[in-house]
Amino acid sequence: MNPTNPSGTHKWYFIFNATLLIGVQNCSQIINIFFVYTNFLCLAKILIFARNLKSINKILRILDSQEAQPKSTEQIKLIQPSLTRWKVSYFVFMSHVTSNVALWFLSALFSHQLPLVSWYPFSVEKSPNYEIIFIYQVFSFTYLSAANINVDSFFYALLMFIWAQCDILCDDLSHLDGDPAQFNQKLINCLKHHETILRLAKKSNSLIDRIILGQFVTSTMTLALTMFQLSLIQSVNKEALVSLLYILGIMLQLFLYCWFGTEVETKSSKIPYATFMSQWYEQPLHIKKNLLILSERCQRPIQITAINLFALSLKTFVNIIRTAWSYFAVLYNVHQ
Repeated sequence: MNPTNPSGTHKWYFIFNATLLIGVQNCSQIINIFFVYTNFLCLAKILIFARNLKSINKILRILDSQEAQPKSTEQIKLIQPSLTRWKVSYFVFMSHVTSNVALWFLSALFSHQLPLVSWYPFSVEKSPNYEIIFIYQVFSFTYLSAANINVDSFFYALLMFIWAQCDILCDDLSHLDGDPAQFNQKLINCLKHHETILRLAKKSNSLIDRIILGQFVTSTMTLALTMFQLSLIQSVNKEALVSLLYILGIMLQLFLYCWFGTEVETKSSKIPYATFMSQWYEQPLHIKKNLLILSERCQRPIQITAINLFALSLKTFVNIIRTAWSYFAVLYNVHQ
């Protein structure tokens, strides 16, 4: 089946798995609200992803359009570093989450406890109830972690594609040359490419803006609660190590969102300057005016926002960490 033409079966398959393996598990974890925040956010990500498969298909079609394709071998080499950055970020993120989850499960197994503190309407201390619930939690949390990694990494990839398109456009603009007719045709192609990039950014932003808002709000609270829990641990033990790795994982997840968003803004801000690297000075006045209009339209960098409340940037990442630390300080002072 063509992956860019998802059917309704795939959508209901996603929803069923998410509800069974994550939704039921979250309901059993209501008593442990510390993890439920992030778990329900992951469930929301999967459901939003499944609900917007048609929108994702449209985004993929934009990336497959003629305007979005590299025009030369040099442009293919130009975007290779961007692809490498995404691959490295995916590997680092996946490795951290996988090691954290594995440590979590092994620690629970050796201490003969459930990995996740949950309530069930039957005793989980007796066999085979303990083994059944343990395996269920392993599968549900592994599914949750894998879904979280891949959905976030897919969104990171969308941002990476946007800034890669900006690199291609900058290269096209800086190599505008030829007689007035050729120059004008190349300029028209660049205008179409810019419109394609704006359309790609708009559709991508509308897909992830609510997820970004939920991610930032939830991560801020979770960071504060985790740091507070960590401050209550008297000595370095497995619980402290798991909490510390959990904090690092949340910070890494937020950092990647903000870093990719910053790269989109940085790369798109270079487009107006690329227009002046072409041979515009050899063209007639009406072409110079068209080039100036394009430059003016590109003056405002592309920003990925959370429903227009704040932009994805490293400055936002620092503000989130500061806010989480402030909440932690309040909790710690009240506790003292």
